[in-house]
Amino acid sequence: MTTDTTVAVTESDEIGRFLELFRTSLERESFTKLTMGTYQGPEEGLVKIIIRPVVIKNTKRLSCLYHYQTKDITKNIPVETGVETVQGILGQTFRTAHLFTLEDTHHLKIDRRGAARLTKAKSDQTDAVSVAHDRQKRRRLDPGSPFLHALGITDSRGAVLPSMSHKWKQINRFLEVFDHVFSGSELEGRKQIHVVDFGAGKGYLTFAMHDYLRNTRGIEAQVTGVELRPGLVEFCNDVAGKLKCDGLTFRQGSLADPVADAMDVMIALHACDTATDLALHRGIGAGASILLCAPCCHKELRPQMTVPAVLQPVLRFGVHLGQEAEMVTDSLRALLLESAGYQVGVFEFISLEHTDKNKMISAVKRGVAAERAKILARVEALKAFYGIREQELEKLMKGEKQD
Repeated sequence: MTTDTTVAVTESDEIGRFLELFRTSLERESFTKLTMGTYQGPEEGLVKIIIRPVVIKNTKRLSCLYHYQTKDITKNIPVETGVETVQGILGQTFRTAHLFTLEDTHHLKIDRRGAARLTKAKSDQTDAVSVAHDRQKRRRLDPGSPFLHALGITDSRGAVLPSMSHKWKQINRFLEVFDHVFSGSELEGRKQIHVVDFGAGKGYLTFAMHDYLRNTRGIEAQVTGVELRPGLVEFCNDVAGKLKCDGLTFRQGSLADPVADAMDVMIALHACDTATDLALHRGIGAGASILLCAPCCHKELRPQMTVPAVLQPVLRFGVHLGQEAEMVTDSLRALLLESAGYQVGVFEFISLEHTDKNKMISAVKRGVAAERAKILARVEALKAFYGIREQELEKLMKGEKQD
C-alpha cells in the first residue's frame, strides 16, 4: 500500500478532517471499519475500539467493539451518533485512528505534544463490506484440518476422538486467547511474523498456531517448535513434511539454546519452575511483541519466603503457603514484564477439569514503561515483605546470569 497524501497541521484541523471523512463515508455507505488505538485514558485494560457497520433487525447500526486485554465488550449504536461518539474520545484518550473505506484508507496519529498527522492511501478493499450481524463465534480451528488427524486428535472423518476432547478444548481456548492478544498488539496487520514455541512436545499447539496464522489470518508465518526429545522432533517434522506445512519446522533444543536473532511471538507452556523465567527473558531479549507462558512447579520462592506475622494464621498450612508462593512468583514476573514495557495479564485460560496447570501469563509489548522506577520499587517492596532474596527473571534482566 503506497501513501499518496501526507498532511500535518494543527490537531483540531486534522481531527476535524478525519471526522468529516468518517461522516462522508457513512453517508455514501463506503465505510468498512474504523479502529482507534494507543489508549491513554484511565480505564484499566482497554486497548482499542473497533467500529464496523452492521444490520440488526433490518436497521443499520454501528457495532463498537471495546477490546480489553482479557475481554471484549460490544455496544451497538445508531449510525447517526457515530461521528459524535468518535469525536468525544478521539484525541482525548486515543492517539491513533484508522478509517477504512471502499476507496481509501486514512490514518490519524497524534503525538504527545498534540501535533496531529493525517495520511491517506488507496484501499485494497475490492468487495462491498458485509453488514450481516453474525452472532456465531468465529471458528479459529477447522476440525477437518489434516494435522488434527495426523496428531491423533480426530478420526478420518474429522470427528474429535472422545479421549482427545480435552486436548481439542485446550487448543481452541489457546487460539482464542492468542487471537485476543494478537488483535490488540502491534503485530495486527503484519503479513509476516515469526513464532517460537518452546517445549513443543507432540506439536499440538505448534501445528494449530501455524494453521491459524496461515489459513485463518492469511499471514505468511514462520513457526518454529523447539523440543528436547529427538523422537518427537522427528515425528513432528515428518508430519509437517507430509502435509506440506510451509514455514513450519521443529528443532531439537532447550531454552538454553539459541533459536533466532529475533522473534515476534514467544510461547512456553508448562515450563517448569524457573524455566518460565528463562523463556520470558528470551522473549524480551528477542524483542517479541507477544509473550504467552503457562507457568508451573513454582519451587524457587517458597524456601526463601519468611511468613509475615500478620499472615501466620493463613500461611501456617503448607498448601496455603504453596499457593501464596505461586501468586507472589507470578506477580513479580508481571511487574518485571511491565518494567520492560509490556502490558501484562494473569488469568485462568482453561477449566481445571481439563488441566491443573491452567494459569497463563500474557504480555503484549507497548514500548518503554513510563514508570519503570516505580514498578521496580514495587518489586523490591514485595520481596522485602516476604523476605525474598532473589527471583530468577529479575536476575536475568539485570544481567547477573548468562543464558
